[in-house]
Amino acid sequence: MLPGAPEQARWVRREPRRELPPALIARMLEIALPRARISRAQPLAEGLRNSNLKLLLESGEPLVLRVYEHDPALCPKEVDLLRFLRGSVPVPEVIHAEPRPPDALPPFVVMRFVEGITFRELRRTGNRAAIAQAAGSAGERLAAIHRTGLPNPGWLGPGLKVGAPLLEGPNPMPRFVDLCLASAYLRARVPAALCDQIHALMWSVAPEMAQFASQAHLVHGDFNKRNVLVREMGGRWSVAAIVDWEFAVSSTPLADFGAFLRYERASRPLAEPCFSAGYLRAGGSLRPDWRRLARLTDLVALSASLAQEWLPEGAAAELRELVSATVEQREFISPR
Repeated sequence: MLPGAPEQARWVRREPRRELPPALIARMLEIALPRARISRAQPLAEGLRNSNLKLLLESGEPLVLRVYEHDPALCPKEVDLLRFLRGSVPVPEVIHAEPRPPDALPPFVVMRFVEGITFRELRRTGNRAAIAQAAGSAGERLAAIHRTGLPNPGWLGPGLKVGAPLLEGPNPMPRFVDLCLASAYLRARVPAALCDQIHALMWSVAPEMAQFASQAHLVHGDFNKRNVLVREMGGRWSVAAIVDWEFAVSSTPLADFGAFLRYERASRPLAEPCFSAGYLRAGGSLRPDWRRLARLTDLVALSASLAQEWLPEGAAAELRELVSATVEQREFISPR
């Protein structure tokens, strides 16, 4: 990572997880679009667990090839979600999906390329008017996502079927965080004193957070500024597409708020208050203390990430600071 890079820069790969030989890419496209020919294949840096490539066809049409390298079951889940949401939420159009491809190929999807930049890139421009417009649009789109009610909370699978919950039994949030705190990977990254503070905080708010454990709305699960693509249309900035649905769950909407506003500073607001205003304008509802509750909910996701083996050290330092800021009820300070 370059010194002074913005938040979450440490989370982005410059190349796919593994090298995809041109012959392999061509074979996948041959299965999806037998008559198409590739002029150029360009790795897309966004994303951590799967490979995404922009394909330019000889016809001039740009496409995206998404290769599922982490968990094959994520392919049908994401495809089903994209097809379900299309028409109500801006998402990439699936042209062809191969959840069980031949020739021992990994699962893959070919989608139409969506012109735009990430909200993170727009934020880096410092164009406050554009950021405010895009933030309001993101809030409106998030309200549309959360309008989908599901039968019970839990992990989502193919066919939008809800599987097992985060944890069976009472107080799943603090109990899940405790499991993360017991991880050797997290313990190697987070000082013992901070672990104790996280444990004490989560259990101190357990009665308050229990009411959200039973909420069952469609939640993106990784609604951060890298997964919201925006562009200027008709003189205003708005959401062009919401991507990367592999972490979608049936849960509390607070999780998506916590992720999107993870780096928002009250002293230097950019997305707020336009983001929440857009959410309310589109029919969403928020409690008066939703910001505090969203940060507490996000602490569950931060703890889970810190317990992952694959986490780069730069990202671990950033997450550690986010956790500290939440525990100490202060603003995030970007580590350098």
